[in-house]
Amino acid sequence: MFVSDLIIEFLQSLEIENGRSRYTTRNYELYLSRVTEFGGEELKPEDITPEWLRQYRLWLNRYVTDRKKGLSVTTQNYHLIAFRGFLKYLSKRGIKSLNPTLVELPRTHRPQVTFLHVDEIDRILAEIPLDNETGLRDRAILELLFSSGLRVSELINLNRDHVNLERREFMVRGKGQKDRPVFISDQAAEAISDYLAERHDKLPALFLNNSRNRPDADMKNDERRLTSRSVERIVNKYVRLAGITKHVTPHTLRHSFATDLLMNGADLRSVQSMLGHSNISTTQIYTHVTDPHLREVHERFHSDTEIK
Repeated sequence: MFVSDLIIEFLQSLEIENGRSRYTTRNYELYLSRVTEFGGEELKPEDITPEWLRQYRLWLNRYVTDRKKGLSVTTQNYHLIAFRGFLKYLSKRGIKSLNPTLVELPRTHRPQVTFLHVDEIDRILAEIPLDNETGLRDRAILELLFSSGLRVSELINLNRDHVNLERREFMVRGKGQKDRPVFISDQAAEAISDYLAERHDKLPALFLNNSRNRPDADMKNDERRLTSRSVERIVNKYVRLAGITKHVTPHTLRHSFATDLLMNGADLRSVQSMLGHSNISTTQIYTHVTDPHLREVHERFHSDTEIK
């Protein structure tokens, strides 16, 4: 069989046997399409040798997209992770090809985390009008993102009955189809309650777009469900109105959630659980942000000695 055919089978196994989301499967499909783009449609598993891998990595490093941009080291790593997963799949099936352990990932620099301080969050929230349904929705979205650390994909997939506003906690299914508990503040629960009180529909989606082309009764739930791009536009709108010049995305609010917890004394393992990170090394990107806080703790609590 050709590699192109085996890739299709691998992607199907990811979704069916491994329970990966369609979003993850689509990403793997993109990354693995570059394998056949480089090797050709008639590439066979046994053709993948250490030298072939070296040439492929060189090709990835020089690759230019339709937008005339190259692939960052991080993006190249995503390609290699997908490729390594494919090789592991071949190995399990007893198909002779390159040993997956030979696919090593280049080192990447720890990304600089952008986050918002609480006073900046307050400035953003102050720009949201609360005299209409759209404003109430936008306030609820921003309060929820900062309060919970949800990914935007998790937020837009929430239904009304997922969120317990009285207990202020609920379960969410994140990356890798893993469930984790989510806790929200009084303010976030109140903001969601105020928004839902203004809704006059029976659609289950927690957050809706403003489409009014057809009556709600004639529209499917997912036609009214807010999209990730829409949430990004909402966040950008109020960031600009607040006069904040940082590059802020919905994910920045997730960073802000984690940083706020650590700055206030939360331990890294707890933050890892609340973010839904499988590996604590992912959570450690936030530790350098708390360095000033650690210095303050040192100066406040560590005893000075006098040399006599």
